Amino acid sequence: MAFEGLSERLQKTFSRLRGKGKISESDVKEMMREVRLALLEADVNFDVVKKFVKTVSERAVGSEVLESLTPSQQVIKIVNEELTKVMGQEAVPLNKSTHIPTIIMMVGLQGAGKTTTAGKLAKYLKNNEKARPLFIAADIYRPAAIEQLKTVGNQIEVPVFEEGTEKKPVDIVRDGLKVADDNKNDYIIIDTAGRLEIDEELMNELKEIKELAQPNEILFVADSMTGQVAAKVADGFNSQLGITGVVLTKLDGDTRGGAALSIREVTGKPIKFIGQGEKLDQLEVFHPERMASRILGMGDMMSLIEKAQADYDENQAQKMAQKIKENSFDFNDFIDQMDQVSKMGPLDEIMKMIPGMANNPAVANINFGEKDMAHLKAIVYSMTPQEREEPDLLNPSRRRRIAAGSGRNIQEVNRMIKQFKQARDMMHQMNKGNMSGMEQMFGNGIQGRMGKMAMNSMIKRTKKNKKKRMKKIKRFKS
Repeated sequence: MAFEGLSERLQKTFSRLRGKGKISESDVKEMMREVRLALLEADVNFDVVKKFVKTVSERAVGSEVLESLTPSQQVIKIVNEELTKVMGQEAVPLNKSTHIPTIIMMVGLQGAGKTTTAGKLAKYLKNNEKARPLFIAADIYRPAAIEQLKTVGNQIEVPVFEEGTEKKPVDIVRDGLKVADDNKNDYIIIDTAGRLEIDEELMNELKEIKELAQPNEILFVADSMTGQVAAKVADGFNSQLGITGVVLTKLDGDTRGGAALSIREVTGKPIKFIGQGEKLDQLEVFHPERMASRILGMGDMMSLIEKAQADYDENQAQKMAQKIKENSFDFNDFIDQMDQVSKMGPLDEIMKMIPGMANNPAVANINFGEKDMAHLKAIVYSMTPQEREEPDLLNPSRRRRIAAGSGRNIQEVNRMIKQFKQARDMMHQMNKGNMSGMEQMFGNGIQGRMGKMAMNSMIKRTKKNKKKRMKKIKRFKS
């Protein structure tokens, strides 16, 4: 998980302030020393760290903190705001042409993931804008680069214009632009060549393509696992080409955070997307405020809600809500929910988006993959239709039969049924407005309080939005 080490280190630092009713300038100084070390260990650019620590320190010794009733929470609030500023303040959309096509040029070093990112971006545009993109294969040097792009294109049903490896890349792009014009494609994504390092030949080639294509976007694809090196390379590309934005890849790997926290400050260019995993639907718009919240262990409910909205069937969700309300949630619903959740990504990553859960010990121990899901399904599928609909029928003799039928041991069957009933009861209580189950999950630390605050805030917003919708409906009917 990206930022895991940084997140854990920062939260330990802030937890030391938890028991203090008031904090002094020396407390702030000691805390900022730890924050500086945490950022440097996360491979954040030194100048960025120096500026960040200076800004936070100046704000943290002001009256708004030292005279506050909750100084530790005020410090976290300041750090959250400054992290957000460092990463760009707010999401920046793609530049779009006033008339079709919008031309996007993908650049970066070899191995950063340009071709895969091009595929993810094309799928994102198809899903979110009903776009009809065209790929232009302008990487004639890397072995099998064209074949890889064609494979990606086939998977997402996006055509690829290619003319092999004998023509110059600028000529291929020229011919591709003509084809896109004839076919009325609304987006053109140019997959350019990379090198193991920046060289004059590469830059001259990219400058020729830029001059010809006049792209609306020049997206620098950065491997986030290379830390602040990615920021230096991005700065090199920017000085030569004038990049318009950055896509950070491999954010699901052992990423320390240096790239995300350095690139905007070093280049002045926004991070527009982040990529996690190899699947072509694993591309997200980069929201600095949400990423800052994740780093501080405060969760990311907005991204979680968006994931759910994208992957959940609305009618099915309404039926499920009614079942939870009636406390009639059964094992058939349980399997449906497992299938829906699996579309959203790994369970441990989803759980960490819930406020207060990022470093919760219960989440840290979650190691739930496809194999574990298959085991649970085997247990459920070994039940009779009646047992699935009426879980309370599952007495000891029925459980022994289910264990034998599923090939799992009786302890595993008992544990699964117990957890199912606990989850069902907690969902029912939460639906009635009883948040005690959530409070047990959040715990009593700073992240727990922040989690409960975030959750209560979200509930208030939901109720407020519901009232607004009802008012609109009434006005419409009248």
